[in-house]
Amino acid sequence: MPAVYERYLVPAVFRPFAEDLAARAAALGPRRILELAAGTGVLTSGLLEAVPTAGVTATDLNEAMVVFGSARASGAEWRQADAQRLPFPDGRFDLVVCQFGVMFFPDRVAAFAEVRRVLAPGGRFLFNTWGPLATQGFAAAVQAGLERAFPVDPPRFIPTVPHGCAERAVVAGELTAAGLAVEDVQELTLQGRAAAAADIAAGFLAGTPVRTAVEERGGGPEVRATVVEETTARLGAGQVTAPMTAYVFRACA
Repeated sequence: MPAVYERYLVPAVFRPFAEDLAARAAALGPRRILELAAGTGVLTSGLLEAVPTAGVTATDLNEAMVVFGSARASGAEWRQADAQRLPFPDGRFDLVVCQFGVMFFPDRVAAFAEVRRVLAPGGRFLFNTWGPLATQGFAAAVQAGLERAFPVDPPRFIPTVPHGCAERAVVAGELTAAGLAVEDVQELTLQGRAAAAADIAAGFLAGTPVRTAVEERGGGPEVRATVVEETTARLGAGQVTAPMTAYVFRACA
């Protein structure tokens, strides 16, 4: 799964936002950075390049992602860690960053409280979340394909997990409940680009938990064919481009 995620989804979906978040991080002038839910390391690599004088610690709950990411972004210290129980002392970091990871935390307030604990006084928490599914050209096309392939019980991972954290006021309230002060929330729309719609379909079908949901429903090659057909119909043939909207949060300890 990490290899497919890295090949198809990182360049098209995640790298544009990683470049933005790394630039925002650099503007804060951090010395000790902790990254949560680092995945295969696309933001980690951006941080190492944008803030070369900072020490970067990258973490992920998934051991396979840690193994893959540590090879991709070897300049960081990599640790397997649960964001709700971080294995670091109080006040250790002056910046915590997270790219499209907070929506996976079972208890966001608990995770945000851990962020506050490991931040030094005045330290910042910088992260992004996806906007509503309707604002995502790639993900919306794949979900439409899944609903066509499974008209009765389509997999709901895409709308309920990665795009299930699109209420800015809710997230801001959770930050406040964890003792963090919300400094800024911005809406950001960037363009995603891929060599073909089939690559986007492959990334979601084999590089995310959608894979398990399809297998549980007995789906096989015919599901992939249907999703590729639908995404191509919606995005076009050949190289494809689509808008993607996210919210960028900055909070202070």
